[in-house]
Amino acid sequence: MPGAKKSNARSHRSLPVRGGLAVIGAAGLAMAAASPAGAAAGPTTVEPAGAYFAATMTGSATFTTGGVTVTCAVSESAPTQPVGADGNNRIPQAPDNSNPEGAVGSTINPPSFDDCTTNMPLVNAEVSTSGAWGIGMQHGAPTTGTLTIPAGGITVTTSGLASCDVTVAPGGPAEATGEWANGAPSTLAFSGVTTPVEVEGGFGCPTSATEGTFSATYEVGNVSDPTTPVTITG
Repeated sequence: MPGAKKSNARSHRSLPVRGGLAVIGAAGLAMAAASPAGAAAGPTTVEPAGAYFAATMTGSATFTTGGVTVTCAVSESAPTQPVGADGNNRIPQAPDNSNPEGAVGSTINPPSFDDCTTNMPLVNAEVSTSGAWGIGMQHGAPTTGTLTIPAGGITVTTSGLASCDVTVAPGGPAEATGEWANGAPSTLAFSGVTTPVEVEGGFGCPTSATEGTFSATYEVGNVSDPTTPVTITG
């Protein structure tokens, strides 16, 4: 595998729900099914209210479009420094950290993706993110974190023997859902989720592909007080 190139992460935005809902995503994410049509969303409480949080990937992230797979070893969405400079990556203050009829949301900084390689010889990869991101958290069976990528919010660029540009959510915001597990730290896992993509380039580029898939697991930790985990309950 060729050596990795680093990404350029930029800022944020969102979808509405209680607490300023928005959603985060990652390159090549998929639209995951939400509640069945007509099903009422249950109550959700995210704690501790007002705490800042960071999502740090464990293992690796994979983005697959056509026959091309990009693997990144490092990914994180963290609060703006110094912590408290803005409201990104923060659980809403009470009472907005609870919603009796659905998700609780927070705006977040776009995740960075670094140390990326491809499954193609002599082809390097770089993943960049931009725009307004957020996350919506919903208690249930399972409990989930719904990510929303802004239009064009992720770009995967390859260079070398194949020079390709893959844009995630080319026509507008895309959503993806991962499964949340409370713990110390809590985790948010995406497994083969898919989002719309647009591929441009020449030889070796999967230009006919219209969807990409993404898999990764993040640990979500409390930056304000690392001894108190971030939890989602009903």
